[in-house]
Order: sequence, then C-alpha cells, then structure tokens
Amino acid sequence: MPATYDPIATTTLGSAASAITFNSIGSGYTDLRIVLLVTSTSLDQRTPRLTFNNDTTTNYSFTYLNGDGTSVVSSTSSSVANINLAYHGTSLTIPVFYTIDLFNYAGSTNKAVLAVGSEDKNGSGSTHRLVGTWRDNTAITRIDLTSNTGTFSTGTTATLYGILKA
Repeated sequence: MPATYDPIATTTLGSAASAITFNSIGSGYTDLRIVLLVTSTSLDQRTPRLTFNNDTTTNYSFTYLNGDGTSVVSSTSSSVANINLAYHGTSLTIPVFYTIDLFNYAGSTNKAVLAVGSEDKNGSGSTHRLVGTWRDNTAITRIDLTSNTGTFSTGTTATLYGILKA
C-alpha cells in the first residue's frame, strides 16, 4: 500500500462468525478502505452487508452491477437497512476479494461507498461493482460487516486502512 495508507485494524477469523466489526474509528484520515477476503461454504454467505454506527434504519441506498463473462445482473435499492454488496459469485472453492472505499467518512454530509468484489476461476471468474450512500451527517466511528445469511467461514480476513490526504 502507498505510504498514505495506515493499517488501523485487521481481523482474521479463527472460527466461523456472523460479523466483523471495526470500533472506535478515529477521525484523523480523509477516507477509509476495507480490504476483505471472504471464504464461505455457501454462496449467500459470501455476500457481506455494511452498516455504520449501529444504524439499521432505512438510511442506505446502493446500485450494483455484476458480470461473469456470460451474464450481467444489476439492481438498485433505496431506503434499505444496510448496503448489501449483492455478490453473485459461482464458486465455493475460490475466495472473494473485496475492496470497499468510504469517502469523507468523518465529514458532516452523506457518506459515499465504492465497492469492488472479484473472484477468479482460472480466467473464468466474476466481478462486481457497487456504489452506495449512507444518508447520515455523523462521522463513521463503527463499521459492521455481516454475512448475508449465516456466517463468514474460518480464514475470512478484513483489514481497515486509514487514507491520508486522498
């Protein structure tokens, strides 16, 4: 990572868990990035959901596009209780790699999210793009990544980075 990226926290699951949480996030950065490697025994469990500051009200909206070289899926959701990364992967043996960028996370306006998810099956994987919004004017101090259904498997890893002067 460039010198402007500071690793804040890393979690690697030693056993299955339904959530990964980053707490007490300071406001000393301009943006945040989460790098997430998800392993799972179910396709639905490979789809993380994001919530901020324990807010599970309908303050989130997102649009996603997913393609695998054969088909394309897209959707938009507004006024929902989380940002569902809505990944449409096809393999249980290949981990899914996500980067999730949170722009101006400590600012006093709505928060923008850009997420990318990918898996590769020897050149025949799939990729996913998402843009989202959290309609709240408070700084993000807590991030919860929860499994769409069930749990993230052992070995799932998430790292939170603070970005200086992005």
